[in-house]
Amino acid sequence: MAGTLFVVATPIGNLEDITARALRTLRDVSIIAAEDTRRTAHLLARYAISTPTTSLHQHNEIGKTRSLLERLIAGDDVAIVSDAGTPTVSDPGDHLVRAAIAAGVRVESIPGPSAILAALAASGLGDGTFSFLGFPPARGKERRQWFERMRLIRGTVVFFEAPHRIRRTLTDLAAAVGDCPVSLGRELTKTHEELVRGPISGVLPLVEEPRGEFTVVVEIGLRTENDAKELPGGAGLLAEFGDMTKTGAPSRRDVISSLSKRYGVPAREIYQRLEAAKKSGD
Repeated sequence: MAGTLFVVATPIGNLEDITARALRTLRDVSIIAAEDTRRTAHLLARYAISTPTTSLHQHNEIGKTRSLLERLIAGDDVAIVSDAGTPTVSDPGDHLVRAAIAAGVRVESIPGPSAILAALAASGLGDGTFSFLGFPPARGKERRQWFERMRLIRGTVVFFEAPHRIRRTLTDLAAAVGDCPVSLGRELTKTHEELVRGPISGVLPLVEEPRGEFTVVVEIGLRTENDAKELPGGAGLLAEFGDMTKTGAPSRRDVISSLSKRYGVPAREIYQRLEAAKKSGD
């Protein structure tokens, strides 16, 4: 009989934030596949867990999947852990999970700490619904498309960002969606936990020496005085429409909807103005 693949959430900072079920699972499995075995060793030592570990990270996951899958099929139980939080959520593990499912191996999730929910709960933003977008791409067409997607969203968005890119990303974010309310969380659940809240323009000057991965919560669609935008003329609106459809990612309807939200004008009026501009040759 095949074993079970356990996807185990581990603390995002404070080692006390782990469930009794997760500890029991880590003790009982045959092997733990860890994103960083050295970091996981600290957690295991804290709770006197002697289960052997093996590395499973973004650079070796494809190659390591075969041997782990063989163990699962042979009857061994295997646990996956990432450096913090839940594996497969902007972390390694998804390739092994898909392979296990394809092979008919049981996959069981052991829930626990989440940087996404921790940041959202303390942000003071949102109404209970949100979109999670992972990490923004670092450069190129993918990054432009990522911010175009942000323009189409109205509501609360949560994403991660590396410390060396946080200022650039906040600047690009403001250019894409306006000076929206934002909450930056870092070192969440740790002794030096920090949460900074305010409009993007107010938060940017406070990010002087960024350290530690950031969890960003942004409320898109709530305008500030600095964010108010006047509907441009036909030619300007047509040019903006063209820029937003160049990437090929958003549909024509989605772009019209985004422009409608940006300028506070009904989508039908946006459509009519675009059509009029095309006919007049503006």
